[in-house]
Amino acid sequence: MSDPDELLRIEGIRKTFPGVVALDGVDFDLRRGEVHVLLGENGAGKSTLIKMLSGAYTPDAGRILVGGEEVRVHGAQDAERLGIATIYQEFNLVPDLTVAENIFLGRQPRRFGMIDRKRMEDDAATLLKRVGVDVSPRARVRDLGIARLQMVEIAKALSLNARVLIMDEPTAVLTSEEVQKLFTIVRGLRADGVGIVFITHHLEEIGALGDRVTVIRDGKSVGQVPASTPEDELVRLMVGRSIEQQYPRERAEKGAPLLSVEGLGRDGVFHDVSFEVHAGEVVGIAGLVGAGRTEVVRAVFGADPYGRGVVRVSGTELRRHDVNAAMDAGIGLVPEDRKGQGLVLDASVEENLGLVTLRAATRAGLVDRKGQRAAAGRIAGQLGVRMAGLGQPVRTLSGGNQQKVVIGKWLLADTKVLILDEPTRGIDVGAKVEIYQLINELTAAGAAVLMISSDLPEVLGMSDRVLVMAQGRIAGELSADQATQDAVMSLAVSTPTTEKTDTENPETDKEATRGH
Repeated sequence: MSDPDELLRIEGIRKTFPGVVALDGVDFDLRRGEVHVLLGENGAGKSTLIKMLSGAYTPDAGRILVGGEEVRVHGAQDAERLGIATIYQEFNLVPDLTVAENIFLGRQPRRFGMIDRKRMEDDAATLLKRVGVDVSPRARVRDLGIARLQMVEIAKALSLNARVLIMDEPTAVLTSEEVQKLFTIVRGLRADGVGIVFITHHLEEIGALGDRVTVIRDGKSVGQVPASTPEDELVRLMVGRSIEQQYPRERAEKGAPLLSVEGLGRDGVFHDVSFEVHAGEVVGIAGLVGAGRTEVVRAVFGADPYGRGVVRVSGTELRRHDVNAAMDAGIGLVPEDRKGQGLVLDASVEENLGLVTLRAATRAGLVDRKGQRAAAGRIAGQLGVRMAGLGQPVRTLSGGNQQKVVIGKWLLADTKVLILDEPTRGIDVGAKVEIYQLINELTAAGAAVLMISSDLPEVLGMSDRVLVMAQGRIAGELSADQATQDAVMSLAVSTPTTEKTDTENPETDKEATRGH
């Protein structure tokens, strides 16, 4: 007899790709009204598993049972019919359509053969109210922030009357306040009898929200434990070893200033920003979402214009809004959106690792492919990129391995100043420590690191100094000894004062961007 509360069961699932065993005998079950956390390192097989449940992949062996009956999930329509909805890290929404049109895409209610827009918008409003988001059903999706997009995805799943809701890293890009709001919604769904598969790399979320945890390592399910299991035990199960130090910062000898920013300003975005980063130093930038952190470092890198101020590398002033000049001076940028801005997803690992050095490796129009391949192989080995080979499309790598590739291309270019914007977002604890060790190696070799992170313990654990931004200005600077969570947050919510009004000249901004 099957358990009447069992919504989903997976038995002995196996899936292989050329040269890779993604899953090897994985077992998993989900009950009505529970949050079952799926935990594992990047590349452990979590994404492959949920893609089989959503119909994107077909298992090579094993069984999927829904409501006690074995099923075949050959596509999204099969999953929908079975009551399975998946919310991926990359939202599956159409930017130019309205919220209501996205929620009911392909399932619009009709009247007399025509789309019943009023009913569709009324039904969408009811769903949006249920998930507690204040957004108009007529709003264009492209105009919404990340948190609201997340809620629209949940509303879309609820419109399917899903009994099984799979959430892949739903808190990765949310603020702490938005995370708590999401948790409230998830708890409400659990109370309504929905079974939720919750994937996260934030271990503190497991005890706060989960009921059970299934750990996957190297494609195998290695244990099922209560959500109350201590974090160090979860880490041991996940990575197969203990991690003694979560933030293993090794202080290097501080050298001369490599990056100097003076009076940087852009009208309405950031104002009078000045700081230095020395050789051998990690400087963290903390602040609330919208404080201007990303906008500042993109301007420093030349990706965005600025109206006034100066950026220097090793004392030499850089041309404004000129990425090539920044790269030639030795600045590298690992952007917060690694897939949209840091990688060419359909290109191979080798091609992505060689993007920055391609120009230098080209002579008379011919690329030194042998040299590029050797360099790519060396850096991929140094970083421990898990892959079938250098020719594997970077799109198919796990998030942590994609991040290693983004960082690796700058290592090949002998970067002097590496800017890391959210370097460990969506990455498991084992891969995080590997990236932290890489930061140590860079600073030990005399490079400078400027790091933005919304993970405050990460900023405190890895920075030699912390700059705190608020409302587009630097509200304060804290040494490693002074930097506590309370001290940072006190500055982050402050109203920075300035003795003069920032009066960037719009014409100067236009001049800075012209011809580049």
